[in-house]
Amino acid sequence: MSGADFEGKSSGVEARLMVALSGGHLAVDFASGSVPALIPFLTDRFQLGYALAALLLLASTISSSLVQPLFGLWSDRRGAVWLIPGGAIVAALGVGGAAVSPVYPLVVVLVFVGGLGVAAFHPEGAKFAAYASGAKRASGMSYFNIGGNTGYALGAFVTGQLVVWLGLVGGLLAMAPVVVASVALARLLPRLSGVAERQGVSRSQQGEDRRGAMTLLGIVIALRSVAWFALLAFVPLWIVSRGHTTADGGRVLFLMLLAGAVGTLILGPVADRVGLRRTLVVTQAAVGPLVLVFVFVGGLPGLLALMLIGVCVVGTFGVTMVLSQLYLPRHVGMASGLSVGLAMGVGGLAAVVLGAVADTVDLQTALVISAAAPAIGVGFCVRLPAPSQGSHSLAAASRRVAVPID
Repeated sequence: MSGADFEGKSSGVEARLMVALSGGHLAVDFASGSVPALIPFLTDRFQLGYALAALLLLASTISSSLVQPLFGLWSDRRGAVWLIPGGAIVAALGVGGAAVSPVYPLVVVLVFVGGLGVAAFHPEGAKFAAYASGAKRASGMSYFNIGGNTGYALGAFVTGQLVVWLGLVGGLLAMAPVVVASVALARLLPRLSGVAERQGVSRSQQGEDRRGAMTLLGIVIALRSVAWFALLAFVPLWIVSRGHTTADGGRVLFLMLLAGAVGTLILGPVADRVGLRRTLVVTQAAVGPLVLVFVFVGGLPGLLALMLIGVCVVGTFGVTMVLSQLYLPRHVGMASGLSVGLAMGVGGLAAVVLGAVADTVDLQTALVISAAAPAIGVGFCVRLPAPSQGSHSLAAASRRVAVPID
């Protein structure tokens, strides 16, 4: 095994490959995280209501999340390692173009295109990260996800600041590092292709797919995502409605996302020690009450509650991804696309509905409604079954850094 291990020889995490994949994840999600930061400025430019503002997040979510299972299926059946750098460049061009588009309909189209780049990267990137993770799957996937979570937080903050300083052209300039990262990822292709060719895992070794368990997990993620996407869309607008500036709203959003990135490193090892499902139940149960603290208490306690929401939601992205891969061991790419994409896409759809509620009633009511969804999800969360014994062969395969090609 080449490169130093993050967790030592027993874990088998291939450091260089994981750093590269995590860096690519950072770049792609930097572009994705720029979209919520652009929403308040685009709202001002085009005089949008809450529903049309949320539509921008929906366009990004449909393309970056709901389409992911299709890319995952492609990855499982044929392999498409070129989607890793290709997704990064498409994400950069779409989001950067949306920032400087002169008309609102074109903004929606370009945000959608940028989301397709995000969708293309994730299943293939997550598949390679899974097989480079070693025995401690939750910890290993945390290394991959810390890149994405950090990138999303930085995208929201850096892009917001550049737009404050330079106008919306700053959103275009913010995508330059993503373009650079795509070039670096393209240079990594020979090594990734070599990993895929060296070893393979037969379907008989991978265990049986458990679609019922994956359905339950998808419901859990979707209900949690209702609150999460509502916060992504409306936290900056809520802060502005409380008498603060748009820049203040962007900074608060950044703190929520940054806390989530830190939570990724904390909760991955915790899940390896205390269990994936136990970690998920506790964090799921905390989200709803924390949303209410943010809305009704506000101030420093509200900010701390918002940051804890980031820890609970973003910090368990790796946990839900590992569970999905263990529930669908024969379709690792599809599992990644479902856990990150299709299930979370429901949250983007809900954000538009909640935006309509905010327009007709008020924003506070919409945020309170969003808090109920993760509370309902706790009931589904406690019903999640343990991964079958056969699924653990996937973890063994990951120690060999084997990648299924079928």
